[in-house]
Amino acid sequence: MTTIDVIPPRTGSRWPDRLAPLAAAWLGLWGVLALVSMLTGAGYPLGPNDSNGGDVSLLRLVPVEVATPLFAGVLLTAAVAALAMSRPAARPPGPLRALLAGYGWTTAFALVLVVPDVRVLIVLGYLPILIVGAPFGWPPVDYADVFNWALFARFAALAGGLLLAGAVLAWQRRTSGACVGCGRADTGRRWTTPAAATRWGRWAAGIAAVIPLTYALTRFAWAAGIPLGISREFLTEMQDTGLVWAGFGLAAFATVGAVLTLGLVQRWGERFPRWMIGLAGRRVPVKLAVLPATVVAISMTAASLGLLSNPKFWELTGGLSLTGAPMLLWPLWGVALGAATYAYHLRRRGTCRRCGRG
Repeated sequence: MTTIDVIPPRTGSRWPDRLAPLAAAWLGLWGVLALVSMLTGAGYPLGPNDSNGGDVSLLRLVPVEVATPLFAGVLLTAAVAALAMSRPAARPPGPLRALLAGYGWTTAFALVLVVPDVRVLIVLGYLPILIVGAPFGWPPVDYADVFNWALFARFAALAGGLLLAGAVLAWQRRTSGACVGCGRADTGRRWTTPAAATRWGRWAAGIAAVIPLTYALTRFAWAAGIPLGISREFLTEMQDTGLVWAGFGLAAFATVGAVLTLGLVQRWGERFPRWMIGLAGRRVPVKLAVLPATVVAISMTAASLGLLSNPKFWELTGGLSLTGAPMLLWPLWGVALGAATYAYHLRRRGTCRRCGRG
């Protein structure tokens, strides 16, 4: 009697398989738009062409006549690379695999951390204030200047970079024999175990929680009328223009973020606390913590690259003064928060529904 091996159906998420086609479509669309921009000589909204924030971007260093064809070429080539990664083929030769992965990660890095710059972080930080104050005409800004084509292009680049990073990661897992869904292989890595992630995750979360509090301290002091790190004249000017309250809003946002960061290593970060009516005792969905924390970590790192490389930043903040010193820690903040978020994911991911490991 012949025995037939039955392969169990894969019940895990299909998202890892869709990332490469989505990345190819998204990057291809933006590559065509960039190509049209190059041919027409209009429409490139970044770098020197961005009059509202282009000076805090690393792209300010690239002339428009160079940036436009470069942007189009990089996007279209990345779209082709993502399309190649969508094919369920066998493991490619080592040099080709290294070249494809290297180009994919480099492009994803540029789209996620170079193009967005500090404008994305500013909008995310001020968004609650803008939404609440819009009916009352405060803060006194022209919303058309804030939510413009340049800002949309930054978020589009961020989305494309994340899709490409996910596509490269899934492709590398598939071609190395690891699970496409969770990345686990037959040979485990000790630092990714829940116990190990708990240890180094605590350190990362602690660092990521302390840094925003140092930033918030100065802004709270200004709101209280204390010129901590600045002159009395400058504080009076900010009070007259209302900027001191905008800083207070950002400080409050940073403080809430610090508290939520601690939730990545606390029990209430895994189960909703008792005082949350209707949710008390229920498990916190992993993505509810991971996705927002990842966006903040990426935005913080991207903001620091352009901001700290701008000479005007050092002139306005006085370098190592109390005004600028907290922002000098932003790169460490982004990396620490990203590490704490990854540790939280490793600790709570459980058994993979796709491969059964864990």
